[in-house]
Amino acid sequence: MLDEEGFKELPSSDCLQAVDATWLVLNVLTNGCSTTDAQPVGVTKIAKSVIAPLAEHNVSVLMLSTYQTDYILVREQDLSVVIHTLAPEFNIYQEVNGELIHVMHEEASNGFLKPKQVSLTVHPVQSPQNRFCILSLNPDSLPAIATTLIDVLFYSNSSSREPASNNQDLESIRFFAISLIEGYISIVMDTETQKMFPRDLLLTSSSGELWRMVRIGGQPLGFDECGIVAQISEPLADADISAYYISTFNFDHALVPEEDISKVIQVLQKRQESGR
Repeated sequence: MLDEEGFKELPSSDCLQAVDATWLVLNVLTNGCSTTDAQPVGVTKIAKSVIAPLAEHNVSVLMLSTYQTDYILVREQDLSVVIHTLAPEFNIYQEVNGELIHVMHEEASNGFLKPKQVSLTVHPVQSPQNRFCILSLNPDSLPAIATTLIDVLFYSNSSSREPASNNQDLESIRFFAISLIEGYISIVMDTETQKMFPRDLLLTSSSGELWRMVRIGGQPLGFDECGIVAQISEPLADADISAYYISTFNFDHALVPEEDISKVIQVLQKRQESGR
C-alpha cells in the first residue's frame, strides 16, 4: 500500500501488479483525537460500529492496523455509500489542505447506495505456529537497522511451508510487515526474525506481549468481495478478544494475543461450521 504520489514515482514494470481502484483512508478518532500516542484500539473495537455496517451495504474494505492506530481503506467509488452508512453514528470529517472539514449527511445520496449483502462467503482460516511481535521504531533510528532490514526483506532464506493436512494449522510462515505513516513506523515480525535486530531500538508495550496469527483465505481473496474483515472481527468482538489486522494483496491476517489463540480458533471454527 502506498499513496498516490508514491505510486507515480514507481518505474513502469511488467512485474508490478496493481489493483484497478483508488482507495481512501478512514481513521476512527476517539473524542475527536487520534490514537497515535497509544496502543492500537484493535479492529474488534470498531467491528460493530464501522466494519459490519459497511459489509452489510456491500462495501469492500482493506484493514491496516499499526502500532499507533487503525486504518480502514475503502474504494473512492464507494465513498458516498460509506458516508451514508456511517453518518448516523459518526461525525465524518474530510481532510482538506491539512484541515478537517465536517461532511454533512445530506451530501451522501441514497441513489448511490448498493443493495444490501444477503450472504457472505465464509473463508477458511489457518494458524501458523510462529509467535509474533508488534513493534515500533523511532524514525531517527531507522538508519541503524537499515542493513538488517534490507537483509530481512530481500535476502532472508526463510520460506513458507505447506499447510498441515487438517487445513487449520500451518508450520511457521514468513511474515514481515513494516509501515511508515505520518512519520510513525510500525513493524510486525516473528520472534526468530526479531533476534536479528538490536533490541534496544525496537519499542513494544511494557508487557512485551506476544501474538499468534490467523490467516484468512485458502487462496488469494481478491478485492471485490466484502465482509472478509467482518468475518473475523465480529466473532472476536463478541468474544471480547482484541486483534491487530493486516490486509495484504493476497490474504488477510489477524494477530491475537498468544493466550487467546485456542479460544480464537474455536470461535472461528464455530463460525465456519455455521456458514455465517
